[in-house]
Amino acid sequence: MALSSDTIQLFLAVLDSGSFSAAARALNRVPSAVSMAIGNLEADLGYALFERGPREVRATAQAKALEPHARLIAEQLGLLQVHALELSRSLESTLTIAVIPDMGHGPLLAAIAALGERYPLLDVQLLSAPHEEALHLLDTGRADLCLAFAGLQIDARRGFQRIGQESLVATLSPEHPALIAGRIHYLEDLINVRQIVVRSRDLPLLDPRPLIGATHWSTDSFDLALQMVEAGLGWGDLPLSRVTPLVDAGRLVRLQFRNTHNELQLPIHAFWRKQQPLRQGARLLIDLLAAG
Repeated sequence: MALSSDTIQLFLAVLDSGSFSAAARALNRVPSAVSMAIGNLEADLGYALFERGPREVRATAQAKALEPHARLIAEQLGLLQVHALELSRSLESTLTIAVIPDMGHGPLLAAIAALGERYPLLDVQLLSAPHEEALHLLDTGRADLCLAFAGLQIDARRGFQRIGQESLVATLSPEHPALIAGRIHYLEDLINVRQIVVRSRDLPLLDPRPLIGATHWSTDSFDLALQMVEAGLGWGDLPLSRVTPLVDAGRLVRLQFRNTHNELQLPIHAFWRKQQPLRQGARLLIDLLAAG
């Protein structure tokens, strides 16, 4: 008799209960079957796992050495059984999420943590891409969900659920010449200052609302855009949740305008393809994000 899920279960039941009869009751078996199975296992292994007493058994040193590995295998088998059951109930094996970089990711990470506790074997993949590319990943089936800003128009191909809001604020390096010279008092003054934009290299910009500057330098990397703004190469309309620490540290300045408040509030939606109904993991993640 080789080690198997059944013999590992028997071995741990005897360890935990301290007797063959108690293990048999826990497993709904007869004591003789448990005793015989353990005896056959010991014969295969070539050493004793338990010292027999009149009413109880005691684990040998070899059994204690095997115990941590047996418990780990039993735990993994339990997770596998749960996952197999969930798959039969329409739980996907992989959940791929396209996420725009210019939004705070704290709520998403918290929701994924809760999702992982509920479905520990679900494979979650996060793809970071500029707004247009993130939606393209969804539309072409390379992502199951897309977390992005709400657009100016509703696309009939997509379902959506509002899950939060992000504020974009105009920021500039404190060393930028326009700020030092005091040339920025109104929002329209930014037209004459180069703007740093996070956008796709290949796809057209769908939402022109963040564009103000007459000249733009662009990148598809949010981290690089942030460094470009901090280096004084231009100003950026950046997510408040991401730049607040830099503003507090004096590395960036949140501009103040005399004619308007410096904050563009944009709803964040979870998008999915209507032609592919949401499965269990994706639906739970959206519920967690919406509730958070």
